[in-house]
Amino acid sequence: MSNTPIPGVPLTLTGRTALISGGSRGIGAATVRLFRQAGARVAFSYRAARAEAEALSAELGGPTHCLALQQSLTTPEDGQALVARTLAAFGDLDILIVNHGVWPDDAPAAEITPARWRNTLATNLDSAFGLVQAAAAHMLTRPSPAENAAGPIEAPRGHIVLVASAAGQRGDPFHADYAASKGALISLTKTLSAELAPQAIYCNCVAPGWVTTDMSASAFATPALAARNLGPIPLGRPAHVHEVAGPILFLCTPFAGFISGEILNANGGGVLIG
Repeated sequence: MSNTPIPGVPLTLTGRTALISGGSRGIGAATVRLFRQAGARVAFSYRAARAEAEALSAELGGPTHCLALQQSLTTPEDGQALVARTLAAFGDLDILIVNHGVWPDDAPAAEITPARWRNTLATNLDSAFGLVQAAAAHMLTRPSPAENAAGPIEAPRGHIVLVASAAGQRGDPFHADYAASKGALISLTKTLSAELAPQAIYCNCVAPGWVTTDMSASAFATPALAARNLGPIPLGRPAHVHEVAGPILFLCTPFAGFISGEILNANGGGVLIG
């Protein structure tokens, strides 16, 4: 048997252009880094973390390769505007990753104010729809695989990945607004796939469980909280951000060429109930 090393399997996105919303920190920043490592040009949005966003852009090649765009995302029009800015800068869009969102503090459903409900749904769902709508409209103008010599697996019209949450499938006590918004993204994924897969646009969803980020820090603030939240996870820990970015990248490569409408759970083996 030969001892010659076998070449690795490349997960490459060379020549592709991606837009990642909420890309300055946490899962978003890890995804921006991984997509750049795979060779893609990346535009990413941020709301207020200008210093982090500009540092990430500079680290990954500057605005011609990794463009930071400050954009509020609370309406469908905001999402449409972000796509338009990406197209103005890069001229094309192959991949959309909808990652931004808010996770408000604990509150019983009976005490969630109308203003909080509207803000959570506006940020997590309304602007997501605007992103998807504008990205899909552009992707549908791109050559179909039948017209492209590379073939359907190598050259789909586009990929859309929505980042939801295990909360959207099993609920999340004291976060009814968040769980409802993430459940809607899961339903949107399935609808988009049924509608767009025949048009060679792949639509999937990654649903993380607990992940170590600034947003989730309060869930592990005390030993009692950490034990409560980590107890149902067989791996016994939250995910690292790259353990969510990896599945997102995979779904945008030819190795996921027969996957659409899927909810990929990255939850450490946690059982989804209901």
